[in-house]
Amino acid sequence: MSEDVRDKVVEIIAELAVLEPSDISMDNTLEDLGVDSLGLVESIFAIEEAFDIDVPFNANAPESSEFDISSVGAIVEAVRGLVAAKKG
Repeated sequence: MSEDVRDKVVEIIAELAVLEPSDISMDNTLEDLGVDSLGLVESIFAIEEAFDIDVPFNANAPESSEFDISSVGAIVEAVRGLVAAKKG
């Protein structure tokens, strides 16, 4: 499931950034990929839907959110944590 999470998150981000998943690395920031604030919110919604989770994200103050959006890798790790917590 761990690789599945990474692949699905990358797929979601790639679709919003109009890139191929192979063009995205774990070190990329969303800004690097051309994802603006609207794209960020859309990606959060898509991630919530894809994994049936609730992302604790404040779009008005992303720097103070519990959900780390500093890089693609950080987003993947945050989603993995939420998925694992849901399975409990």
